[in-house]
Amino acid sequence: MDFMVDRKIESGEPGEALQKPVTRIISKGSALTQKVIYVYCPSERESEIKQIVESYPFETIVNDYALNTYEKKVICHFESASLTKEQRQYLVKATELGAWVEPLVSYLDHRLGYTEVKLLHSGYFLHQKAFSILSTKRTQLSKRFVDITAAVCLAIISLPVCIVTALAIKLESKGPILYRQKRVGQYNEEFEVIKFRSMGTDAEKSGAQWAIQNDSRVTKVGKFIRKTRIDELPQILNILKGEMSIVGPRPEREVFISELEKTIPYYRFRHAVKPGVTGLAQVSYPYGASVEDAVWKHKYDIYYIKHHSTLLDIKVLLKTVKVVLFGAGR
Repeated sequence: MDFMVDRKIESGEPGEALQKPVTRIISKGSALTQKVIYVYCPSERESEIKQIVESYPFETIVNDYALNTYEKKVICHFESASLTKEQRQYLVKATELGAWVEPLVSYLDHRLGYTEVKLLHSGYFLHQKAFSILSTKRTQLSKRFVDITAAVCLAIISLPVCIVTALAIKLESKGPILYRQKRVGQYNEEFEVIKFRSMGTDAEKSGAQWAIQNDSRVTKVGKFIRKTRIDELPQILNILKGEMSIVGPRPEREVFISELEKTIPYYRFRHAVKPGVTGLAQVSYPYGASVEDAVWKHKYDIYYIKHHSTLLDIKVLLKTVKVVLFGAGR
Protein backbone atom coordinates (compact mmCIF):
# COMPACT_ATOMS: atom_id res chain seq x y z
CA MET A 1 0.00 0.00 0.00
CA ASP A 2 1.35 3.41 -0.92
CA PHE A 3 1.40 5.52 2.25
CA MET A 4 3.16 8.47 0.61
CA VAL A 5 1.78 10.90 -1.92
CA ASP A 6 3.99 13.75 -3.06
CA ARG A 7 1.85 16.51 -4.50
CA LYS A 8 4.33 19.35 -4.18
CA ILE A 9 3.47 22.05 -6.65
CA GLU A 10 5.85 22.58 -9.51
CA SER A 11 7.46 25.72 -8.14
CA GLY A 12 8.00 24.20 -4.68
CA GLU A 13 6.72 27.44 -3.12
CA PRO A 14 3.39 28.27 -1.45
CA GLY A 15 0.58 29.25 -3.77
CA GLU A 16 -2.33 31.61 -3.15
CA ALA A 17 -4.47 28.98 -1.42
CA LEU A 18 -4.80 30.45 2.05
CA GLN A 19 -8.04 32.37 1.76
CA LYS A 20 -10.85 30.95 3.87
CA PRO A 21 -10.73 30.05 7.58
CA VAL A 22 -12.24 26.77 8.75
CA THR A 23 -15.59 26.77 10.51
CA ARG A 24 -14.55 24.34 13.23
CA ILE A 25 -11.24 24.11 15.05
CA ILE A 26 -9.81 20.60 15.21
CA SER A 27 -9.27 19.13 18.69
CA LYS A 28 -6.12 17.36 19.84
CA GLY A 29 -7.96 14.06 20.09
CA SER A 30 -9.22 14.39 16.55
CA ALA A 31 -5.78 15.46 15.32
CA LEU A 32 -4.27 12.24 16.66
CA THR A 33 -6.72 10.05 14.75
CA GLN A 34 -6.61 11.62 11.30
CA LYS A 35 -6.07 9.20 8.42
CA VAL A 36 -3.97 11.76 6.54
CA ILE A 37 -1.38 14.25 7.79
CA TYR A 38 0.57 16.89 5.84
CA VAL A 39 4.29 17.29 6.41
CA TYR A 40 6.40 20.30 5.35
CA CYS A 41 10.16 19.98 5.35
CA PRO A 42 13.23 21.07 3.35
CA SER A 43 13.12 19.43 -0.08
CA GLU A 44 16.40 17.58 0.52
CA ARG A 45 14.83 15.72 3.48
CA GLU A 46 11.70 14.52 1.63
CA SER A 47 12.99 11.07 0.66
CA GLU A 48 14.21 10.46 4.21
CA ILE A 49 10.86 11.41 5.70
CA LYS A 50 9.06 9.12 3.26
CA GLN A 51 11.24 6.17 4.14
CA ILE A 52 10.81 6.65 7.90
CA VAL A 53 7.02 6.97 7.92
CA GLU A 54 6.16 4.45 5.20
CA SER A 55 5.09 1.82 7.75
CA TYR A 56 2.88 4.13 9.81
CA PRO A 57 -0.87 3.36 9.80
CA PHE A 58 -1.80 6.71 8.25
CA GLU A 59 -1.07 8.48 4.98
CA THR A 60 1.51 11.24 4.81
CA ILE A 61 1.51 13.94 2.13
CA VAL A 62 4.73 15.90 1.80
CA ASN A 63 5.15 19.58 0.85
CA ASP A 64 1.73 20.11 -0.70
CA TYR A 65 1.62 23.92 -0.89
CA ALA A 66 -1.47 23.73 -3.12
CA LEU A 67 -3.58 22.65 -0.15
CA ASN A 68 -6.58 24.99 -0.05
CA THR A 69 -8.84 23.65 2.69
CA TYR A 70 -8.00 23.32 6.39
CA GLU A 71 -11.07 21.59 7.83
CA LYS A 72 -9.69 18.93 10.24
CA LYS A 73 -6.25 19.16 8.67
CA VAL A 74 -3.10 18.18 10.57
CA ILE A 75 0.00 20.00 9.38
CA CYS A 76 3.41 18.98 10.74
CA HIS A 77 6.73 20.65 10.09
CA PHE A 78 10.26 19.30 10.25
CA GLU A 79 13.38 21.48 10.38
CA SER A 80 11.21 24.52 9.72
CA ALA A 81 14.18 26.85 10.28
CA SER A 82 15.55 25.60 6.93
CA LEU A 83 12.37 26.46 5.03
CA THR A 84 12.15 29.64 2.97
CA LYS A 85 10.50 32.72 4.43
CA GLU A 86 7.46 32.16 2.21
CA GLN A 87 7.17 28.51 3.24
CA ARG A 88 7.32 29.40 6.95
CA GLN A 89 4.70 32.09 6.40
CA TYR A 90 2.49 29.45 4.79
CA LEU A 91 2.62 27.44 8.02
CA VAL A 92 1.87 30.52 10.11
CA LYS A 93 -1.14 31.31 7.95
CA ALA A 94 -2.35 27.72 8.18
CA THR A 95 -2.26 28.06 11.97
CA GLU A 96 -4.18 31.34 11.81
CA LEU A 97 -6.85 29.75 9.64
CA GLY A 98 -7.54 26.84 11.99
CA ALA A 99 -5.32 23.94 10.94
CA TRP A 100 -3.64 21.82 13.62
CA VAL A 101 0.04 22.74 13.24
CA GLU A 102 2.76 20.99 15.25
CA PRO A 103 6.41 19.85 14.91
CA LEU A 104 6.50 16.41 13.33
CA VAL A 105 8.48 14.71 16.11
CA SER A 106 6.14 16.10 18.76
CA TYR A 107 3.06 14.95 16.85
CA LEU A 108 4.46 11.45 16.36
CA ASP A 109 5.36 11.31 20.08
CA HIS A 110 1.73 11.68 21.06
CA ARG A 111 0.31 9.54 18.29
CA LEU A 112 2.74 6.62 18.46
CA GLY A 113 3.62 6.64 22.16
CA TYR A 114 7.35 6.68 21.46
CA THR A 115 9.89 9.08 19.96
CA GLU A 116 10.99 8.54 16.37
CA VAL A 117 14.72 8.80 17.05
CA LYS A 118 15.64 8.86 13.36
CA LEU A 119 14.05 12.32 13.17
CA LEU A 120 15.83 13.74 16.20
CA HIS A 121 18.15 16.70 15.88
CA SER A 122 19.92 18.87 18.43
CA GLY A 123 17.06 21.39 18.63
CA TYR A 124 14.82 18.73 20.23
CA PHE A 125 17.06 18.68 23.30
CA LEU A 126 17.87 22.38 23.55
CA HIS A 127 14.59 23.41 25.19
CA GLN A 128 15.24 22.08 28.68
CA LYS A 129 12.01 23.53 30.05
CA ALA A 130 10.19 21.03 27.86
CA PHE A 131 11.79 18.25 29.96
CA SER A 132 10.17 18.77 33.37
CA ILE A 133 12.13 15.88 34.87
CA LEU A 134 15.34 17.78 34.09
CA SER A 135 14.36 21.37 34.79
CA THR A 136 11.77 21.31 37.58
CA LYS A 137 13.15 20.85 41.09
CA ARG A 138 9.72 19.93 42.45
CA THR A 139 9.43 17.11 39.93
CA GLN A 140 12.84 15.77 40.93
CA LEU A 141 12.02 15.92 44.64
CA SER A 142 8.66 14.25 44.03
CA LYS A 143 10.32 11.45 42.08
CA ARG A 144 12.92 10.93 44.81
CA PHE A 145 10.18 10.75 47.46
CA VAL A 146 8.33 8.13 45.40
CA ASP A 147 11.57 6.19 44.90
CA ILE A 148 12.40 6.03 48.62
CA THR A 149 8.83 5.23 49.66
CA ALA A 150 8.49 2.49 47.04
CA ALA A 151 11.92 1.05 47.86
CA VAL A 152 11.21 0.79 51.60
CA CYS A 153 7.77 -0.77 51.02
CA LEU A 154 9.16 -3.19 48.45
CA ALA A 155 11.99 -4.18 50.77
CA ILE A 156 9.57 -5.05 53.58
CA ILE A 157 7.18 -6.96 51.29
CA SER A 158 9.89 -8.86 49.42
CA LEU A 159 12.09 -9.83 52.39
CA PRO A 160 10.77 -13.45 52.60
CA VAL A 161 11.21 -13.85 48.83
CA CYS A 162 14.75 -12.53 49.05
CA ILE A 163 15.66 -15.00 51.82
CA VAL A 164 14.28 -17.98 49.87
CA THR A 165 16.02 -16.81 46.68
CA ALA A 166 19.35 -16.43 48.46
CA LEU A 167 19.10 -19.99 49.82
CA ALA A 168 18.13 -21.42 46.42
CA ILE A 169 21.08 -19.73 44.68
CA LYS A 170 23.50 -20.99 47.33
CA LEU A 171 22.19 -24.56 47.15
CA GLU A 172 22.26 -24.77 43.34
CA SER A 173 25.74 -23.50 42.54
CA LYS A 174 28.96 -22.27 44.06
CA GLY A 175 29.66 -18.58 44.10
CA PRO A 176 28.27 -15.38 45.62
CA ILE A 177 24.54 -14.84 46.10
CA LEU A 178 24.69 -11.27 44.86
CA TYR A 179 26.17 -10.14 41.57
CA ARG A 180 27.72 -6.72 41.13
CA GLN A 181 28.44 -5.19 37.75
CA LYS A 182 29.47 -1.73 36.62
CA ARG A 183 26.76 0.12 34.74
CA VAL A 184 26.50 3.70 33.46
CA GLY A 185 24.14 5.92 35.43
CA GLN A 186 23.05 9.54 35.48
CA TYR A 187 25.52 12.03 33.96
CA ASN A 188 27.53 9.07 32.53
CA GLU A 189 28.85 8.19 35.99
CA GLU A 190 29.47 4.49 36.58
CA PHE A 191 28.09 2.63 39.58
CA GLU A 192 27.76 -0.99 40.64
CA VAL A 193 24.32 -2.43 40.02
CA ILE A 194 23.37 -5.15 42.52
CA LYS A 195 21.36 -8.20 41.47
CA PHE A 196 20.79 -11.78 42.58
CA ARG A 197 23.23 -13.95 40.64
CA SER A 198 21.36 -15.76 37.87
CA MET A 199 24.33 -17.13 35.89
CA GLY A 200 27.33 -19.31 36.59
CA THR A 201 30.42 -17.62 37.97
CA ASP A 202 32.27 -18.08 34.65
CA ALA A 203 29.50 -16.55 32.51
CA GLU A 204 31.81 -13.97 30.96
CA LYS A 205 35.11 -15.79 30.87
CA SER A 206 35.29 -14.93 27.16
CA GLY A 207 34.46 -11.26 27.69
CA ALA A 208 31.33 -9.10 27.82
CA GLN A 209 28.32 -10.59 26.03
CA TRP A 210 24.74 -9.49 25.38
CA ALA A 211 22.25 -11.26 27.62
CA ILE A 212 19.84 -13.13 25.35
CA GLN A 213 16.56 -14.97 25.76
CA ASN A 214 17.04 -18.63 26.76
CA ASP A 215 20.68 -17.84 27.57
CA SER A 216 22.60 -21.10 28.21
CA ARG A 217 24.69 -19.35 30.88
CA VAL A 218 21.62 -18.92 33.12
CA THR A 219 21.15 -21.39 35.98
CA LYS A 220 17.84 -23.12 36.74
CA VAL A 221 17.17 -20.81 39.67
CA GLY A 222 18.40 -17.92 37.55
CA LYS A 223 15.91 -18.70 34.79
CA PHE A 224 13.03 -18.41 37.26
CA ILE A 225 14.19 -15.27 39.04
CA ARG A 226 14.96 -13.52 35.73
CA LYS A 227 11.51 -14.37 34.35
CA THR A 228 9.79 -13.07 37.49
CA ARG A 229 12.31 -10.22 37.91
CA ILE A 230 13.16 -11.36 41.42
CA ASP A 231 16.81 -10.97 40.39
CA GLU A 232 16.25 -7.19 40.30
CA LEU A 233 15.15 -6.89 43.96
CA PRO A 234 18.62 -6.13 45.39
CA GLN A 235 18.56 -2.95 43.31
CA ILE A 236 16.47 -1.56 46.15
CA LEU A 237 19.87 -0.80 47.67
CA ASN A 238 20.86 1.16 44.53
CA ILE A 239 17.66 3.18 44.86
CA LEU A 240 18.25 3.99 48.53
CA LYS A 241 21.82 5.06 47.67
CA GLY A 242 20.42 7.46 45.07
CA GLU A 243 22.03 5.68 42.11
CA MET A 244 18.78 4.45 40.57
CA SER A 245 15.05 5.18 40.44
CA ILE A 246 12.13 2.79 40.47
CA VAL A 247 11.26 3.87 36.91
CA GLY A 248 13.73 5.01 34.26
CA PRO A 249 15.86 3.76 31.36
CA ARG A 250 17.59 0.47 32.19
CA PRO A 251 21.30 0.98 33.01
CA GLU A 252 23.69 -0.42 30.41
CA ARG A 253 27.38 -1.27 30.38
CA GLU A 254 29.89 1.16 28.92
CA VAL A 255 31.27 -1.46 26.54
CA PHE A 256 27.87 -1.76 24.86
CA ILE A 257 27.03 1.95 25.06
CA SER A 258 30.21 2.84 23.20
CA GLU A 259 29.10 0.63 20.33
CA LEU A 260 25.42 1.57 20.34
CA GLU A 261 26.01 5.32 20.26
CA LYS A 262 27.81 4.88 16.93
CA THR A 263 24.55 3.90 15.25
CA ILE A 264 21.76 5.20 17.52
CA PRO A 265 21.24 9.00 17.54
CA TYR A 266 21.70 10.66 20.94
CA TYR A 267 21.94 7.33 22.73
CA ARG A 268 23.71 8.82 25.77
CA PHE A 269 20.87 11.27 26.39
CA ARG A 270 19.25 8.47 28.41
CA HIS A 271 21.86 9.31 31.08
CA ALA A 272 20.26 12.70 31.69
CA VAL A 273 18.12 10.89 34.28
CA LYS A 274 18.73 8.12 36.80
CA PRO A 275 18.39 4.59 35.43
CA GLY A 276 15.42 2.56 36.63
CA VAL A 277 14.71 -0.91 37.96
CA THR A 278 11.89 -0.97 35.43
CA GLY A 279 11.03 1.39 32.60
CA LEU A 280 8.68 2.29 29.79
CA ALA A 281 10.89 0.46 27.28
CA GLN A 282 10.87 -2.73 29.35
CA VAL A 283 7.08 -2.90 29.58
CA SER A 284 6.42 -1.69 26.01
CA TYR A 285 8.87 -3.74 23.98
CA PRO A 286 9.57 -7.49 24.17
CA TYR A 287 12.89 -9.00 25.21
CA GLY A 288 15.63 -8.39 22.65
CA ALA A 289 19.41 -8.32 22.37
CA SER A 290 20.22 -6.72 19.03
CA VAL A 291 21.01 -3.20 17.83
CA GLU A 292 17.51 -3.00 16.35
CA ASP A 293 16.02 -3.90 19.73
CA ALA A 294 18.21 -1.26 21.37
CA VAL A 295 16.90 1.33 18.87
CA TRP A 296 13.30 0.51 19.77
CA LYS A 297 13.99 0.69 23.49
CA HIS A 298 15.76 4.02 22.96
CA LYS A 299 12.57 5.34 21.32
CA TYR A 300 10.64 4.63 24.52
CA ASP A 301 13.42 5.92 26.79
CA ILE A 302 13.56 9.29 25.01
CA TYR A 303 9.77 9.51 25.11
CA TYR A 304 9.82 8.79 28.86
CA ILE A 305 12.38 11.51 29.58
CA LYS A 306 10.46 14.09 27.53
CA HIS A 307 7.00 13.23 28.84
CA HIS A 308 7.78 12.11 32.39
CA SER A 309 5.07 12.50 35.00
CA THR A 310 4.07 10.78 38.23
CA LEU A 311 1.07 9.35 36.38
CA LEU A 312 3.36 7.85 33.72
CA ASP A 313 5.51 6.29 36.46
CA ILE A 314 2.39 4.72 37.99
CA LYS A 315 1.33 3.34 34.59
CA VAL A 316 4.78 1.80 34.10
CA LEU A 317 4.68 0.22 37.56
CA LEU A 318 1.23 -1.27 36.89
CA LYS A 319 2.43 -2.64 33.55
CA THR A 320 5.49 -4.06 35.32
CA VAL A 321 3.21 -6.06 37.62
CA LYS A 322 1.52 -7.44 34.51
CA VAL A 323 4.90 -8.29 32.94
CA VAL A 324 5.99 -10.10 36.12
CA LEU A 325 2.75 -12.08 36.35
CA PHE A 326 2.74 -13.15 32.70
CA GLY A 327 6.49 -13.33 32.17
CA ALA A 328 6.61 -10.96 29.18
CA GLY A 329 9.14 -8.26 28.32
CA ARG A 330 12.32 -7.57 30.19
